[in-house]
Amino acid sequence: MQRHLISAADLTRDDAVLILDTAEEMARVADRPIKKLPTLRGRTVVNLFFEDSTRTRISFEAAEKRLSADVINFSAKGSSVSKGESLKDTAQTLEAMGVDAVVIRHGASGAPYRLATSGWIDAHVINAGDGTHQHPTQALLDAFTMRRRLVGRDAGLGQDLHGRRITLVGDVLHSRVARSNVDLLHTLGAEVTLVAPPTLLPVGVGTWPCEVSYDLDSTLPKSDAVMMLRVQRERMNAAFFPTEREYSRRYGLDGDRMARMPEHAIVMHPGPMVRGMEITAEVADSDRCTVVEQVANGVSIRMAVLYLLLGGAEFQTPSTSAAPARTAEEN
Repeated sequence: MQRHLISAADLTRDDAVLILDTAEEMARVADRPIKKLPTLRGRTVVNLFFEDSTRTRISFEAAEKRLSADVINFSAKGSSVSKGESLKDTAQTLEAMGVDAVVIRHGASGAPYRLATSGWIDAHVINAGDGTHQHPTQALLDAFTMRRRLVGRDAGLGQDLHGRRITLVGDVLHSRVARSNVDLLHTLGAEVTLVAPPTLLPVGVGTWPCEVSYDLDSTLPKSDAVMMLRVQRERMNAAFFPTEREYSRRYGLDGDRMARMPEHAIVMHPGPMVRGMEITAEVADSDRCTVVEQVANGVSIRMAVLYLLLGGAEFQTPSTSAAPARTAEEN
């Protein structure tokens, strides 16, 4: 059993299905009057967040507390990091405190991998998002949501997403969510299509296990699920499209476009949503939109990951494919 979850590409089909099935069991805990399990009692988990986050941080914290872990929340703002402390020194400080697991979000691609393989800390490492590289638990909760909606809550147990057609739309270039979803959905047997303007597609996207299109309207009638990606202005240092209005006209999802989707198809978004740009309020508030479900499912998925890494049952992940092309500096 490997100790860390760094990349969605590390998961085999059996690994992923085991996590999804375990999350289904964890979801039942949320329906109980007392939403707690004693699984991680006596274990200490640190949420090490160097980037702003609402959904991911709160979701991990809720998952950890429902499993009875002792939780420490670390924010770079107001910590010694703002004084220039390196990732190595921060990690060694945590090691001295005897933590059992570290959930890390970092702006540098490769920071979780560096933390997991450097020997600075003897703890399980879970990647909660690193730069534009990976966000594996987001991909898992998205797949969990798709399986529940498209296959069924009980019928989905033991099943993957074979043959399902998933479309990801928007800022693929800066999206770790897109990269993680392409890796995981391909592993689960889904057919993935990326739709974006050419300027928002990364170099080498032709080698990814997916199709690429520039025409949203032609892909909608063939999609079982459409995931809209946020335009990440904070990562942009150039003009990637003429205007927001032009982007919305070509790649935004409104009521007319949603009507072209099959009746069973769902609309997804990893959040936070920019209403009026990539998605209209009409679509975001419709019954076909799963944004709120994704947040709830995120707690179940993260409970499953923490349970499998720290609590018991095994799932095997290779350690070599987790490294991105560029690793983080010791910052």
